[in-house]
Amino acid sequence: MNFTTLHQQIALTFLSGIGSRRARILVAHFNDLEAFFSEKRLNLAKIPGIPPNFVSFKQRVQALVEADKIVEQLTKSGTSTVFFTDSDYPRRLKQCEDAPLLLYTQGNINWNPERVVSIVGTRHASDYGKQLTKELVDALKTVDATVVSGMAYGIDICAHHAALQADLPTWGVLGHGFDFMYPSGHRKTAKRMLEKGGLVSEFIPMQKPEPAHFPMRNRIVAGLADATIVIESGESGGSLITANLANDYNRDVFAFPGDITRPYSKGCNQLIKNNKAHLLSDPSDLLEHMNWLHQPSKIATQKQLFVELNAKEEQIITILREKKDLSIDVIAHLSSSPISLISSELLGLEFKGLVRSMPGKRFTLA
Repeated sequence: MNFTTLHQQIALTFLSGIGSRRARILVAHFNDLEAFFSEKRLNLAKIPGIPPNFVSFKQRVQALVEADKIVEQLTKSGTSTVFFTDSDYPRRLKQCEDAPLLLYTQGNINWNPERVVSIVGTRHASDYGKQLTKELVDALKTVDATVVSGMAYGIDICAHHAALQADLPTWGVLGHGFDFMYPSGHRKTAKRMLEKGGLVSEFIPMQKPEPAHFPMRNRIVAGLADATIVIESGESGGSLITANLANDYNRDVFAFPGDITRPYSKGCNQLIKNNKAHLLSDPSDLLEHMNWLHQPSKIATQKQLFVELNAKEEQIITILREKKDLSIDVIAHLSSSPISLISSELLGLEFKGLVRSMPGKRFTLA
């Protein structure tokens, strides 16, 4: 059986004990994933950060066989994938240390638009919350923003509907595979979203909805966006998880205050009180704070917003800025560093959307 790069990417997500951190170590160490899947277990254990009892060759082969079933299904359903080292992997999400290795997608998605906003909130949306959602999305239309949410009842689906009505791209992040739609009543909306936007999931197509998957889904909702806006929330729940994740990712978080006597105002009021969210009294406050009214954002500028570089990364960026296009060997020589270290640092810079790999192990600024 011939296994393609896609087989290997999917199989990597099947292997027990491989998360984003170890996957980055492996990708940095090997020239390609095929070398990883054929490597002896004893040699894998010599890689710094990889435990001695790491996956066996038999387990890797079995993962590839299982991946073949997925590849066949993806072809039939018209589902695409994007791997975390691909140049078109969402650059905002790539900056998050726990970003998924692989995303399954459907629709027409431009992963790197100028402005992206996540809108989240309670499943028990009031008329007040629904109206705020519509007004917010109408304001976002003036700056041509993309709207992200989680396809759930309440504020989520209101945000998707409002984006469709405003003719804005909207992405739905699922807590299950594409063979399902939860809630099932949102299937028609999801189909409409495919025309200008689409659906995204880290789960294989046949993965059923499970409670544990939705908090995982929330980190993607937060990581895809420049800002997260909470519209109505109880004292706990998915929208607060998303807001906290966005804060952890150093993204802006906003919340509309609500009546202190209403249970689904408590979460927003608490976020504002604890300085975990900027107060929004009007949708224009968001545009003003993000500086979207007066100075159109530039992708090159946004790439720098959330990125903190270590000394070696700064050195590499300086070298590439001066020399434009260099091989990894030359970068290692100019930085007086071993190739193994430079390989790891370059991969990290790729994740941050600052460096782009080219054929022949050459690199340039993105």
